[in-house]
Amino acid sequence: MSSATGRFTVLHISDVHATEEGLLYGTVDGVGRLERVGEYARSVGMTPEAVVITGDLAQRGHPGAYPAVARACDRLAEIVGAPVFTVLGNHDDPAAATALPRHRHGHIGVEHVEGYRIVRLDSSTGSLGAEQLAWLAETLREPSESGSIVALHHAPVESPLPSLSTQGLADARELLSVLEGSDTRAILAGHFHHSLTASLGGIPVFVGPSLAYHQVMDAGPDTVAGHDAPMFSLVQFTALGVSAAAIGLQSPPPIFSRPLTHRAVPLEKADHVP
Repeated sequence: MSSATGRFTVLHISDVHATEEGLLYGTVDGVGRLERVGEYARSVGMTPEAVVITGDLAQRGHPGAYPAVARACDRLAEIVGAPVFTVLGNHDDPAAATALPRHRHGHIGVEHVEGYRIVRLDSSTGSLGAEQLAWLAETLREPSESGSIVALHHAPVESPLPSLSTQGLADARELLSVLEGSDTRAILAGHFHHSLTASLGGIPVFVGPSLAYHQVMDAGPDTVAGHDAPMFSLVQFTALGVSAAAIGLQSPPPIFSRPLTHRAVPLEKADHVP
């Protein structure tokens, strides 16, 4: 836990869909949006201890995008003053993605930040598979000081959107069996292009929204529609638990603006405030 803030904050980004050249669908600059997230975070005083990007870093068929994504991740780390960790999604090219930091020798790994263990998994095929699950079980055998955060692309839950309801992790039950009884404090995922919060076996699951485009419920059961509403999330761990909030990178004009008339109350004193 951060001694400065009393909480451990993860800036959670997902589904960047960067392209080799030009703009995705004539609108989306995935690499540019990564830097904009950093600038946004810095401008409002966000102080994350880590950044986790849960897959689809590049658009399918754009293997040449990874060097630019790698530079953008380095720039993002510099802007927010925190390490950036990435996992692969179904759009990602495993061979080309070796250009990414920490991916040269494989796409899974363990990172340690301020007592937290961040475990990066590879669900780029839609599942984890027996070998990776066995590795995960061994990795989690001994608890970490502050607990573990498991990051992967495909969420081990179903989306409420009809068109995405079958697009979760194929071996979700096997993953949850491995995590049962472990020190896992949260699962971070993506893929759905909309935010989602769930609890499985007592473990919080946070599906981050997409930095590229947002998918909505009313597109119809047989339609996938992308809307230009890039978002990311903040996930915060404290001694009391964990919470997440989705944040829009683009802000609509305010309908009002006024100064605060109250002061913030520390959590430990909140019960004593009338």
